[in-house]
Amino acid sequence: MGKYFGTDGFRGEANVDLTVEHAYKVGRFLGWYYGREHKAQIVIGKDTRRSSYMFEYSLVAGLTASGADAFLLHVTTTPSVSYVVRTEGFDCGIMISASHNPFYDNGIKVINGMGQKLEAEVEEKIESYIDGEFGEIPLATKENIGRTVDFVAGRNRYIGYLISLATRSFKNFRIGLDCSNGSASAIAKSVFDALGAKTYVINNEPNGTNINTDCGSTHIHVLQEFVKEKGLDLGFAYDGDADRCIAVDGRGNVVDGDLIMYVCGKYLKEEGRLNNDTIVTTIMSNLGLYKACDKAGIKYEKTAVGDKYVYENMVQNGHCLGGEQSGHIIFSKHATTGDGILTSLMVMEVITEKKQSLETLAGEVKIYPQLLKNVRVADKKTARENPAVVKAVEEVGASLGDDGRILVRESGTEPVIRVMVEAADDELCEKYVNQVIDVMKEQGLIVN
Repeated sequence: MGKYFGTDGFRGEANVDLTVEHAYKVGRFLGWYYGREHKAQIVIGKDTRRSSYMFEYSLVAGLTASGADAFLLHVTTTPSVSYVVRTEGFDCGIMISASHNPFYDNGIKVINGMGQKLEAEVEEKIESYIDGEFGEIPLATKENIGRTVDFVAGRNRYIGYLISLATRSFKNFRIGLDCSNGSASAIAKSVFDALGAKTYVINNEPNGTNINTDCGSTHIHVLQEFVKEKGLDLGFAYDGDADRCIAVDGRGNVVDGDLIMYVCGKYLKEEGRLNNDTIVTTIMSNLGLYKACDKAGIKYEKTAVGDKYVYENMVQNGHCLGGEQSGHIIFSKHATTGDGILTSLMVMEVITEKKQSLETLAGEVKIYPQLLKNVRVADKKTARENPAVVKAVEEVGASLGDDGRILVRESGTEPVIRVMVEAADDELCEKYVNQVIDVMKEQGLIVN
């Protein structure tokens, strides 16, 4: 990770950690970098945060001042930007979003011409320019100044693409959608309605400050209650920029990213379409997923947390399905990044083709109890490498043996250490997570 760019772009509190000056400079650099040999064309999408409009205008000012043309998708999803970049021939794409973070945070995600996360070496150059170490970049003049183009047609083409992927009609299905008052609000219902579903939508009235607030994939209990109350067949919840999806079955049970990967992976294997009979997971995936995969003859690989790393592994090894427990699922045949709405459609394909309910399909996996606690610290590296903390983690690992595991890692987007334990029951999870956090408190590593 760099000074500004983490595992998922440049993210922080709007006008505190991430300012309009930062956005302007990102635009200035990208407009110049991609426009050295031709007039750059760069597409921009945003989520529904109040500050997204502010950053959009700052980025446009920087891009056009450097001579690039800026194409505006307006409110849309991160995966739609990726899709438009790679299918419409743009030099790069920019998504303004802090994903699942609170509304007062925001972020700038840059997507390269192949629809993938921007290369680290280019991010380093952007950081150098922001800090005044790169040198001056010329301003465009006269007819070379860039223009701004309304490109809502690109978002509409993405919606059409999603609809085209469905193998069967969703007629007679009662489906709930929690749009998290974010990007999915502009897209998800249109897709499911077009495919014939009886669609029940909640949290699709964004006001700039309610994105991710007690809704969406990070507050799945809201959709659970809604599905049970309305007697729906199932439901899908997205995060702020709709690159995540968590499902809820007809009984109100949560079907997270691990379960979605199992359901889709087993189906693809049966169809002869799971490349290498392998799925790609992260180190956060549940032990229960691996045990179920072993039984189904599905192989798996593990990467660091972040769909960026999952996708890198998939490309290098020719795998077609990977993702995270949090709901970032990548179907490489159809997309180059996690896509929440696409994931919903792939789950529906399994349900409609196998004629089985989601609770039946996901019920084959016995999930181990898992507890994750986030601890705010002054310095992530110092906290994680503290000798007393390392010793406490090793002791917990030894106590769990083969019947569980502990994982302590740094957040890629926040000043947070994540402590996760899987064990035979909830009480053991609580005991061992607190055991490590207590040591961190004793060492004075935690801040309020």
